[in-house]
Amino acid sequence: MANKYKTVRNIISAKSALEGAGVRINRVFGYFEKEMTDPFLMMDYFNSDNPYDYNKGFPWHPHRGIETITYMISGEIEHSDSLGNSGLIKSGDVQWMTAGSGIIHQEMPQKSSTKFQGFQIWLNLPKVNKMVDPVYRGIKSDTIPVVTDENATVKVISGTYKDISGPAKGLFVQADLMDIQLMPESELIIRSNPSDTILAFVFEGSGYFDSEHIELISENQLAILNNGNDFYCKSGKSGLRMIFLAGLPLNETIAWRGPIVMNTSEETQIAFFEYSNGTFIKQKNKSQNLS
Repeated sequence: MANKYKTVRNIISAKSALEGAGVRINRVFGYFEKEMTDPFLMMDYFNSDNPYDYNKGFPWHPHRGIETITYMISGEIEHSDSLGNSGLIKSGDVQWMTAGSGIIHQEMPQKSSTKFQGFQIWLNLPKVNKMVDPVYRGIKSDTIPVVTDENATVKVISGTYKDISGPAKGLFVQADLMDIQLMPESELIIRSNPSDTILAFVFEGSGYFDSEHIELISENQLAILNNGNDFYCKSGKSGLRMIFLAGLPLNETIAWRGPIVMNTSEETQIAFFEYSNGTFIKQKNKSQNLS
């Protein structure tokens, strides 16, 4: 008899690393997991109340071929880019940026008395859309719906939960992104496309992601789910908070070098050559504020 819900394919523990000019992050998944996490390329989790872990920030750097999603839970990041956008990504806000043919930006965390906590996620672009015009979209916290019931609180950034849709979305790949909190020993079910990649990263508490309760997923661990049926979760004794991601795999070749993700090594070489000779930027002055 087929399992009624998705089962766990793999479990990955986040690893501490330095990125940017020396920002302490937890790499949840990245280059080595890309076949299992397609269309998502990378997720970094930053979580510190020590400014020395993050105040050097992410100075000017390029992107091409992807969308970057920054979700701030606590603290602020100042953003500037080659489209002419600038401003603060504040607590609860989301920045969804389509790098497309090329964008250069910087993200500089601001010193704060509160914890600096949040995520950056890279979403791949299909081959036919790699060189689209870049677009910057800012989504303010007060425009993001929160669905609350007796045992769960679901912040719907992108996708749909209980007929409530989030304000953000991938321009070329539909990707669901939700911040989910569960009370202790509570269950949650999300309807899902059987072919979607489903990823669940626990950053507070623990939980099970299979209806048989075979293996407890602990804090700072990612569950990669098998295809088929709906998503099931039951929180542990201390409750659970997680980031939920869902998206249809692209199943395309990936040539990945630093902040550039294309389909062939020749395309990545061209990108870095253009960056070095000043021809990287193809489009300027295009933004969309979804606040």
